[in-house]
Amino acid sequence: MGKTVTIALDAMGGDYAPSEIVKGAVLVNSLESEIDIILVGREEVLNGELAKLGNRFNNIQIEHASDVVDMTDSASWSVRRKSDSSIAVCAKLVKEKQADALVSAGNTGAVASAVSILLGRLPGVSRPAIGITVPSEKNPVFILDAGATVDCRPKNLIQFAKMARVYIERVMGIDNPSIGLLSVGEEDSKGNKLTQESFKLLEKANLNFVGNVEGGDIPSGKTDIVVCDGFTGNVVLKLMEGVASLLFSEIKRVMQTSFATKTAGAILKPNLIKLKKSLDYEEYGGAPLLGVDGACIICHGSSKEKAISNAIKVAAKTVRENVVDEIKEEIAKEDED
Repeated sequence: MGKTVTIALDAMGGDYAPSEIVKGAVLVNSLESEIDIILVGREEVLNGELAKLGNRFNNIQIEHASDVVDMTDSASWSVRRKSDSSIAVCAKLVKEKQADALVSAGNTGAVASAVSILLGRLPGVSRPAIGITVPSEKNPVFILDAGATVDCRPKNLIQFAKMARVYIERVMGIDNPSIGLLSVGEEDSKGNKLTQESFKLLEKANLNFVGNVEGGDIPSGKTDIVVCDGFTGNVVLKLMEGVASLLFSEIKRVMQTSFATKTAGAILKPNLIKLKKSLDYEEYGGAPLLGVDGACIICHGSSKEKAISNAIKVAAKTVRENVVDEIKEEIAKEDED
């Protein structure tokens, strides 16, 4: 498997914390002997959750954090006013080398802010970015940025492309991934000032850049990576989640309209389950925050046991594949060019 990796897990962050977070940690503990987990949160609460599940687990310990960042807290305020929050303590554990990576399903903005401030950005990285993995007709597509940096410059997008390439080569095993720039048309003249200028720079970069891609090219899997500013990426993410939810809601409704459709539904159920699984964010675990000086995986706020366990595994692989150091080396090459 590889070296033992220690994960700082924000046990208080997310819609179903702490019970589902702790369950996710215990699930990993039952399957992965070379992943140590530090549950971070209110000690008495976490001891109670572990007691419900049997209390004694190898490779799981608790680090007390007195405060919790709520989903409604502003990102900058939470970092300043809640220095002993579970998110902040996770970041401190990574900074102090007591943990190799952190995982959180808490307030995304607060996680990104705390990690960026407490760990700092990698040398030369202008802005951090959140990468999301979405399904397509071919391989999963990696979109960067999905919300960490809403206002971008062309330099940011070039770095996003380089960081994304490192991540999916090392973690997803895709060699020389193709990269597309999200725009409103395939021609290099299409788009706004940001995309037009970024196109020119991406053409000159040492990347497998194939040009502009449109929104409809994402589900078709035209490229392995899609680069965009965080505002656009977050809209894409929320839209895809909404469409997937609507799709299955409508399928369920239609299947209940008559005896014939109920029968058809029973026949199609195995394939529908397979389809739903392919669209389920829980399968991908979480989204990496790239460009910061430490491995960080941010989970969906509604993550449950399965998603948390997968996120922990992704975090461990990110560490084992030296993604942070690889990105550092990739960005350092800019100064040599």
